[in-house]
Amino acid sequence: MIKPRRSSNPEPAARKTVRCAIYTRKSTEEGLDQDFNSLDAQRESAEAYIRSQSHEGWKLVPTRYDDGGFSGGNLERPALRALLDDIKAGKVDCVVVYKVDRLSRSLMDFSKLVEVFEAHGVSFVSVTQQFNTTHSMGRLTLNILLSFAQFEREIIGERIRDKLAAHKRKGKWTGGRPVLGYDVDRTVRSPRLVLNQTEAAHVREIYEIYLRTGSLIECTRQVGQRGFATKKVLMRNGRITGGAPFCRSTLYALLVNRIYLGEVAHKGQWFRGEHPAIIDAETFESVQALLQKNGRLGGNDFRNRYNALLKRILRCKHCDSAMTHVFQGRDPRKYRYYTCASAMRLGRKTCPHPTLPATEIEQLVVDELRRYCKRPDVKRAVRASLARGGRPSDGRLAALLADFEAVWATLEPREQVELVRLAIGRVEFDSSDSSIEVVFRGEDLCDDKEQSEEAA
Repeated sequence: MIKPRRSSNPEPAARKTVRCAIYTRKSTEEGLDQDFNSLDAQRESAEAYIRSQSHEGWKLVPTRYDDGGFSGGNLERPALRALLDDIKAGKVDCVVVYKVDRLSRSLMDFSKLVEVFEAHGVSFVSVTQQFNTTHSMGRLTLNILLSFAQFEREIIGERIRDKLAAHKRKGKWTGGRPVLGYDVDRTVRSPRLVLNQTEAAHVREIYEIYLRTGSLIECTRQVGQRGFATKKVLMRNGRITGGAPFCRSTLYALLVNRIYLGEVAHKGQWFRGEHPAIIDAETFESVQALLQKNGRLGGNDFRNRYNALLKRILRCKHCDSAMTHVFQGRDPRKYRYYTCASAMRLGRKTCPHPTLPATEIEQLVVDELRRYCKRPDVKRAVRASLARGGRPSDGRLAALLADFEAVWATLEPREQVELVRLAIGRVEFDSSDSSIEVVFRGEDLCDDKEQSEEAA
């Protein structure tokens, strides 16, 4: 009996299934609404490649990973994040892309992705660029391709920046959030700013209020009473931003924005814009001069490095001399004092009380200012002065009179100094009985003049 000879070649083992995920990306949203767009073209090529490798066990996973309108310069892309999550969950064995730069244009970001791929045993394939990352030559080829992709991205960025600069120099609007007073007209080929008549009237009124009151605080209060709010904008994701009441910072930004002169900015330079102006040049310059005078932009009157509240208004009654703000020590142990200028010049023995602790004396004066602001006769006098078109400082005092505690707590130190100087003419310290006398500037408005004293 002849036994059949055994074959020397064993039966081939079943090939392992390779689960393939296709990733597609397009930098802009242009053309994505078409029936067959760039993402579909990339996916079609990748699907054909996977079918050509079916004999190797390659199989397409049904999940789509499409990023339309996302840059390849970073990894903040929803579909890419979903792909990485599935890789970490063990649902993908191979990532297929049309070109390397569809996955990333950044060499650093791509190296991070490759680390994730290798850590989870996932291979990477580019349909149009054949290379094998399992050996050194393939990795070199990949790095060269990525370097060119990053170079191309940087060149594109430079072109875009040059184009934006050229548009700005011609006065064209190049995007961003519109400010109060303007809307964006997107019916034309190149979007442009157009007047919103209602908001433009609000902007003009805000400038007029500030010129009339001379106070950012009072202007903010009056703008709030009128119900004016910041620009409300509908974002692409459907979220609405803005529409909040004005605060000092947002109001200040509006008052210094040269876009209301019909200009556009580019890297610190301003060019004549295509959009119409809301504020005339004379009004705008008047507002800037008043802002600078009030110290918001600096100035000689507010070069007060340590925001000494009583600088230039505290005097020594015994010596008939000013009291100078000084300090000793270093942060955090820095002690502030007010010292009699005469004693500093002629010797400490010439003044019976040459030095006062700054914090205590300032608190006493603030307490006096608080009581002054609560006096009914002062409120009546300031309101009457405002009705007669009185001094600009009356408008700032009116803000304190309305609600001292709320307004004072929100002021910056320099603004507190400003209001103290507006309200108080001088503070005299009498060393004979350690008392202070606060002389208010508004006393001439009141019928009954009072002086306030308190033991130090």
